[in-house]
Amino acid sequence: MSEGSLAKAIILLIVGNALAVGSDVFVKVMGEDVPIFQFIFLRSLLSLLVLLPLYQRFDLKTPFAGLGVHVVRSLAGMAGIFCMVVALTSLPLATANAVFYVAPILVMLLAVVIFREKLTALSVFAVFSGFAGIVVILRPVEFNWGALAALGGALALAINAVMVRMLPAQHTTLHRLFLSYLLVLPVSAAFFIWEGLALEPRVLVGAVGSGVLILGYSITVLVAYRDVDANQVTSAEYTGLIWAVAIGWVWFAEVPDLWFVVGSAMIVVPLVWLGLDQRRRAMRYRVEK
Repeated sequence: MSEGSLAKAIILLIVGNALAVGSDVFVKVMGEDVPIFQFIFLRSLLSLLVLLPLYQRFDLKTPFAGLGVHVVRSLAGMAGIFCMVVALTSLPLATANAVFYVAPILVMLLAVVIFREKLTALSVFAVFSGFAGIVVILRPVEFNWGALAALGGALALAINAVMVRMLPAQHTTLHRLFLSYLLVLPVSAAFFIWEGLALEPRVLVGAVGSGVLILGYSITVLVAYRDVDANQVTSAEYTGLIWAVAIGWVWFAEVPDLWFVVGSAMIVVPLVWLGLDQRRRAMRYRVEK
């Protein structure tokens, strides 16, 4: 693996995480009274239309293999988007993003429960430090529906990540994305009708902007991890928190306090340390092999 490939992957992840935070900005500016299911329906529909021309990359022979797993992941994804909208419109941009970063910690815990994986001492430390970091950031006196929604969004991300292992190996990432949006569409449409609200221009703009940017993030991640090992560059994913702080500060005048800085460090630093340790172990294994 060349140094150029490694540098390219890191740059792609930094740019991709900026796009993901940009997607969050489109959600945040819609306001707290946004019709959420209208947003989910429109974003899913628009994402399907963007992905449809790439049908040649789909598995057309067994398109619905593992349908049950796809359905559960899609519903978890819809619940995650719902929680994300509530969190982003209720909390400061950086605070919501910091809580979202607890998802890798929840992935570790779910992997223990579902796949009987064993945690290392460093993984256990990351779990306890991460949850303590959430308490420091949110503080019990400030706990509200937005905070609970942020935790729910992180849990939905973790469930989606863990269940990837259960999906058919022949399905590409694009195929999985397409099926997720396709399966969400009828459910979100039913809730959209139940909301009984007329189409709002701000929701359409938010759905287009958020959907395009989050697809851009997905593409950068796909390209970044194509030529390098994940444990070599995954720490670049946490630059999203830096983007969230910067954009929240400049755009929304959300100045992070000391609680936020300490809590974020308690979440992110052990995860970066864990990633570096995994990279060291992988390199040692290759040398010994």
